[in-house]
Amino acid sequence: MSRLSFGFALFATSALGLQPLAAVAADDPEVARGEYLVTIGGCNDCHTPGYFFGKPDSSRFLGGSDVGFEIPGEGVFIGRNITPDKETGIGSWTREQIVTAIQTGQRPDGRMLAPIMPWHAFAQLKKEDADAIAAFLQSLEPVSHQVPGPFKPGEKVPTFMFRILPPGETAAAASR
Repeated sequence: MSRLSFGFALFATSALGLQPLAAVAADDPEVARGEYLVTIGGCNDCHTPGYFFGKPDSSRFLGGSDVGFEIPGEGVFIGRNITPDKETGIGSWTREQIVTAIQTGQRPDGRMLAPIMPWHAFAQLKKEDADAIAAFLQSLEPVSHQVPGPFKPGEKVPTFMFRILPPGETAAAASR
C-alpha cells in the first residue's frame, strides 16, 4: 500500500473517531490493505455502535450496530457484529466464507444477508481485495455483542431505526 493510501486510511479512521489498527496493519500488508478497504468502504457506518448518533464506540469497532433499518415488506435489519467473536460475531467463519458473504450475500448458514448490505458492490472487488478485507476482519479484537434481529415486518423492534422508503413513496404517505 502506498504511503498516501495508508496515510488517508489513518486520517479517515481518526476523523471518524475510530482507533486505527496500525500496529497490526504495519506487520501484514494484506491486513493493512483490508483495513484501508474497510475504512473507505464505510463498514463502520452500519457495524459500529454509536456511529449513527455521531459518537462511534471505538472500543466496539465493527461489533454490531445499535440502529436498525426498516425496509417495508422485508422487516428491520441491524448491522451485525463482524468481529472474530466466536459466539456473537463471525469468528467461526472461514476466510472463504467471509469472502463469499461479502461478494454473494450468502452467509455460511445459507441465509442471505440483509437487503441493506451492499454486497452487489463488493461483488466487483478483485479476489485479493476481498481476501484482504476478510484477513483484516479476522485480525480484529473480538467484541462480544449479540445484535438483535433480524425482525420480520410488524415485529416489535427494541432499538432506534430508520425507515427506507420505496421509490416514489414520500414520508407523508408512509406515515399514514
